[in-house]
Amino acid sequence: MAPSNLEAGIDTNQISPHEIRTDVEQAQEASDSQEAQYSVFTKPEKRWIIFLIAMAGFFSPLSANIYCPAINYLARDLSVSLELINLTITAYLICQGIVPSLVGDTTDMVGRRPVYIAAFVVYLAANVGLALQDSYAALLVLRILQSSGSSGTIALAISVVADLAPPHERGRYVGAALCGPNTAPSLGPVLGGILAEKASWRWIFWFLSILSGLCLALIVICLPETARKLVGNGSIRPKRLNRSVASCISESKASQTSPEHVDPPLRCPNPLSCLRIVFHKDTALVLVANAIFYMNYSCMQASLSPLLMDIYGLNALEVGLTYLPYGIACGVASFLVGKVMDHDYKVTAAAVGFTIDKTKGDDLAKFPIEKARLRSIWYFVSISTACTIGYGWTLQARTHLAAPLILQFICGLTVTGTFNICNTLIVDLYPDRPATASASVSIVRCSVAAIGVSVLQFILDSLGPGWTFTLFGALGAATAPMLWVEWERGMRWRTDRRERKETVQDEK
Repeated sequence: MAPSNLEAGIDTNQISPHEIRTDVEQAQEASDSQEAQYSVFTKPEKRWIIFLIAMAGFFSPLSANIYCPAINYLARDLSVSLELINLTITAYLICQGIVPSLVGDTTDMVGRRPVYIAAFVVYLAANVGLALQDSYAALLVLRILQSSGSSGTIALAISVVADLAPPHERGRYVGAALCGPNTAPSLGPVLGGILAEKASWRWIFWFLSILSGLCLALIVICLPETARKLVGNGSIRPKRLNRSVASCISESKASQTSPEHVDPPLRCPNPLSCLRIVFHKDTALVLVANAIFYMNYSCMQASLSPLLMDIYGLNALEVGLTYLPYGIACGVASFLVGKVMDHDYKVTAAAVGFTIDKTKGDDLAKFPIEKARLRSIWYFVSISTACTIGYGWTLQARTHLAAPLILQFICGLTVTGTFNICNTLIVDLYPDRPATASASVSIVRCSVAAIGVSVLQFILDSLGPGWTFTLFGALGAATAPMLWVEWERGMRWRTDRRERKETVQDEK
């Protein structure tokens, strides 16, 4: 027991009343200081959270692409046609577009952590089932279940970034969080080809089971709740379901003076919330431009294997390795473009005389965030257009294999830059519903990409690779006027939308 002041020989009459501060007062001051910050999570904690969500986002595109090298083996072992196996890919892509609309609204309502856990439980169970199944019906149903479990993780990742990072440094965090999803499509065929060739197609799903089980364990133990509607800037103690095992043990973030959680009203998830965002003027142009580049990316990836096999006579494993340049470029661009976005934000703020609040984060209502985010996108659009067209003609001319792979690498850099800029801008436009906004990106881009891939082979057969990728390059170039209109009028449209919303609320 600590001695009293008298026992310690201290004259309490000599102590100024201003120096006598209770533990409660000190805790209150600390709490007030925390409330003034955009996020109370430290930089190491933010980095760890970003690592976890990047790892989680790795699985949706990985699962879609790791499966492709095993198609022939699955058709043989299950005694079905390739057309039926391809139907399982179509079903996966359909779910990839639909599920985020449900996940986005749900996670904005109940928090990030419960949705992450539920998604990975479903995904893990589906992978175990896929590894054990022996019938086509089971394959189809479990692929749908697998897609349902993983497809919302990218929208979740973007929403977590919005929870943690203020606008002036959001670019680098978005880049880091999307590093996993951006590199997975290129790594998937390599891993799938090795596993299918050296072991069996079942080991593709056992591999995904083991990796996703590890990720689920890390999420359960370490991932804190970040949803600002539930925990504010992280200083509010969430309910037990939303607490990680580590936080329940240590209670380091939720001290006894921390405000208790507030339970939001629960309702049935509304997928139409995403569709409303799609049809707003200040978001529609960005969503369409992003979707066109995603379609170009998907068509380039989908055509790579058959084109290189036909033109250069490569085998399955060699073709798998040719996906790596694109994947490496996507990983590099994820980090570099994030820094470019943050630099553009600071330059734009200085140009308009806007003072960046590095503590509380900025109120974007009077800041031209559209001009800040789109400041450098013109370089990415123009270079991507030129390299996409050049890529097609190098294949048409049957040049050395290095030529299309170099152009593919440059396309990976520029297309990833476009993706990250558009994703970040969409979340900036809807700071109160980041997951729902991010889910709208998935709906539009998956729909447009599905149309492109469905007609890809017909166009290649009719026009050849040169004119096919010239067409895709022209579509990419057509996004420049769309983005210019957004750059010029986006803030005005955003202000009109906010004023209409405020008017409706006042009438209620």
